Amino acid sequence: MEKLELLYEGKAKQVYKINRDDAYLVYYKDDATAFDGKKKGTIIGKGVINNLVTNHLMKLLESKGIPTHFIEQVSDRETIVKKVKIIPIEVIVRNIVAGSLSKRTGLPEGTRLNKTVLEYCYKDDALGDPMINEYHILALDLVTKEELDQIADYSFKINEILTDYLKDLNIELIDFKLEFGKTEDGKIILADEISPDTCRFWDSKTGEKLDKDRFRRDLGNVEDAYNEVLRRLMGN
Repeated sequence: MEKLELLYEGKAKQVYKINRDDAYLVYYKDDATAFDGKKKGTIIGKGVINNLVTNHLMKLLESKGIPTHFIEQVSDRETIVKKVKIIPIEVIVRNIVAGSLSKRTGLPEGTRLNKTVLEYCYKDDALGDPMINEYHILALDLVTKEELDQIADYSFKINEILTDYLKDLNIELIDFKLEFGKTEDGKIILADEISPDTCRFWDSKTGEKLDKDRFRRDLGNVEDAYNEVLRRLMGN
């Protein structure tokens, strides 16, 4: 698949125009950032792992009725995805207290929430992706009320599917980030990625962190943790 033009480069991925009007090519990088880009580094092999993990989970979600942007994986680091306009809302799904939620509530990390929490952030790097609520979203005309309800419904269903699936692999899904996009005909579908970069994965027996927190917090063995997630998902 020929890359015609680099359309966008983010912290973890590049998006290319290709010789298809309905699709883009996504290339996953090994670059790692944290704290709104203040901390930078490299996680060797991260791009390959995130590509493989994302595609594996996207196909799982498709099989359970969640529409996604996945079309075809073309290499270890490259995947063809449906052309969408990304909705500028990040959805954070939280099952267990960790990270910023612990800081905001004073609850210790690892506290199980008695109800799954959805949080929304305004997707804007210059502003630091600030947290917003439903009223902000509607006032800023980011989506309609019906579209926001659809996003919330998808998010809860994705959480149920992934939580159940990962439980059998001894992985606890603590929290994770989702992004959605709109196709040219106005359909909302899951986009971006689902990986150790965007999810908190803890070993359900030991509590060991198997995600980007190992990079954020200088815990070491970052590559080993990412590879462990891939190994459990792929069964080898």
